[in-house]
Amino acid sequence: MLLSDIQQNIANGRKMFALLIDPDKQNEADLLRLTEKINLPTGPDIVLVGGSLLFSNINDTVATLKRNTQKPVVLFPGNAMQVSDKADGILLLSLISGRNPEFLIGQHVLAAPALAKSGIEILPTGYMLIGEENYTSVRYISNTNPIPYNKTDIAVATALAGQMLGLKMLYLEGGSGAAKPVSTNVIESVRRAVSLPLIVGGGLRSAADVETALKAGADIVVVGTSIESNYALVDEIGRAVAGFGR
Repeated sequence: MLLSDIQQNIANGRKMFALLIDPDKQNEADLLRLTEKINLPTGPDIVLVGGSLLFSNINDTVATLKRNTQKPVVLFPGNAMQVSDKADGILLLSLISGRNPEFLIGQHVLAAPALAKSGIEILPTGYMLIGEENYTSVRYISNTNPIPYNKTDIAVATALAGQMLGLKMLYLEGGSGAAKPVSTNVIESVRRAVSLPLIVGGGLRSAADVETALKAGADIVVVGTSIESNYALVDEIGRAVAGFGR
């Protein structure tokens, strides 16, 4: 079980690295090259697949990954159409930082019948968009405003509400291509307030950025955009995460 493995790793003090793959940014040849990095000892613990808006068939990307790596492949859906029964699991994201009902429950209702038939593991995750400078893809597509970087009290209250609602994980998201990562103050404050596994992504462009997020309290770091043009960064990030008991 993915969730129990994540919880066990956290209990053992082990940090994790998730690689986010956008199917529109990687063709099959690119994916095969990338799986060579994924399969290294310093490769990611989890491979996430998805994006705010997709033109490609997510099934094809998931199938290629499943054929070429043993790492768990987990959906990171931008909407109800991004469901594949070929994956190992799905981050069922509820955008609790926003007030758009489509991304709090609407898209979930549409996806529920297919998910029930798929047999893949469901990972209910509170999704919190943090930031203010960039009009990121997720902000545009979701039609929601992020929690500002300096509004730590709102971030903490939102995270607490997510935990009280029974969500199993929390994801602090700076947004794909964000100008800067989620602030250490927000990560530290949310970490102190909740006991759920804490995922941090968006704007992490280097091993140093990853180390900063992990020191602040992230359990899982997600890197995607920066790796699309530099596959060698997979190894660099993996080594950085390994320094935190991975």
